[in-house]
Amino acid sequence: MAGKPKLYYFNGRGKMELIRWLLAAAGVEFEKEFLEKRKQYEKLLQDGFLLFQQVPLVEIDGMQMVQTRAILSYIAAKYKLYGKDLKGEAILDLVLVSSEDLIEEMIVGYSLGSSDHELIQFKLNGRINKKKSATRVFVFKRADLQKLRKLVREVDWTEEFIDLK
Repeated sequence: MAGKPKLYYFNGRGKMELIRWLLAAAGVEFEKEFLEKRKQYEKLLQDGFLLFQQVPLVEIDGMQMVQTRAILSYIAAKYKLYGKDLKGEAILDLVLVSSEDLIEEMIVGYSLGSSDHELIQFKLNGRINKKKSATRVFVFKRADLQKLRKLVREVDWTEEFIDLK
């Protein structure tokens, strides 16, 4: 089994915050190495760990991963946080990608009864748009497809498209 993930970042909040939240939500213990001196950052650069010359950097499963979005996707997939379907994946992606604008005051808290899941509390920023959309959505379940086929067959399509040249 691989060791704990190791997180490299400056001593403070920022792009590493989401990664810490996601690991905490997955119940994963991790190590932190704060870059408090320029020499620490330069050593990571010299060792070739910072592909884009920037942090955050996460060592996990024998890899040195950079780019917050890639790290978040890997953690979510590895610890099965995406849910059971595409909708669950999309919702988690929305929260993770938009979190800087969308979420604040996130707290990973209590266990949910005897479950191995934990409660995550957060405050959503923004307002709800209560305007109705002018877009009409067709409900094809109620369509009379037999009638549609009949109507389409009755049209002389050669005649209809002749003037388009």
